[in-house]
Amino acid sequence: MRFRTMLCVIGSDSPDRDLEAALRLCEQNGSHLSVLLIGIEPSPPVAEYAAVAESWVLERQEAAKALAKGADAVRAVLAKSDISADLDCRLAEQAAVASEVGRHALYSDLVFVGPELAQSGERLKAATLKGALFEAQRPLLMAPQNGNATLQPRRVLVAWSSHPEAARAVREGIEILAAAEMVHVTMVDPRASEWGDGPEPGADIAAYLARHGAKVTVDRLPSGGNAVADVLRQHATDIDADMIMMGAYGHSRLREWIFGGVTRSVTESPPLSLFLGR
Repeated sequence: MRFRTMLCVIGSDSPDRDLEAALRLCEQNGSHLSVLLIGIEPSPPVAEYAAVAESWVLERQEAAKALAKGADAVRAVLAKSDISADLDCRLAEQAAVASEVGRHALYSDLVFVGPELAQSGERLKAATLKGALFEAQRPLLMAPQNGNATLQPRRVLVAWSSHPEAARAVREGIEILAAAEMVHVTMVDPRASEWGDGPEPGADIAAYLARHGAKVTVDRLPSGGNAVADVLRQHATDIDADMIMMGAYGHSRLREWIFGGVTRSVTESPPLSLFLGR
């Protein structure tokens, strides 16, 4: 596999489960693991009162202690593992977390979001997605609820939309797709047109994947008035998929945050391994 270096972003308050999932994944794929342990630093107060400033200093000290404690726990786990690994710890304000993730992701092939962060670390998860996908333009793998993430799926659902984001996800994951038993190129409410999804929606990307050795079928699904994310999730269940691969944020992040979107809906509670590219 081409993912020789994997970056795992972990919150200082809950490192154990995500670290274990990352180590399993690296062991399966022969990858080096880079761990970025993040502690959220309280924003400095905008006030002239000494009492407020003192309170902020105490909060920052507590955050630093939690980060140090988390680092000790991570080092203890890594010391017992045979996986090649390194650890970096950062205490950062919320606004700076995405930049920290992006800077570290530049030197990795894949960013991993473990089950704990995927389910409960909303602010850190959002910053991790932004840093990986937008600032470093690296693919991201998000673990499902049960924590059993994989880069060796048997069946993959490719959520295809004929947009650059989806094409980049496919290119980043082409070795995964070529090795899978079956790839389901899945389109919801596709429209046959020369400048949209093509005269035969899905045929072009299916031919591209086949030239890389992938076994491909094209599934064109009606939404029936349901949300696209729900249709994709149900189809993944129906075909017994192990992974969903999709482009992230076809619309602006602000629009998706306000009105909702496929990326936001799927990442809120991924039912299986979720591979994102942009």
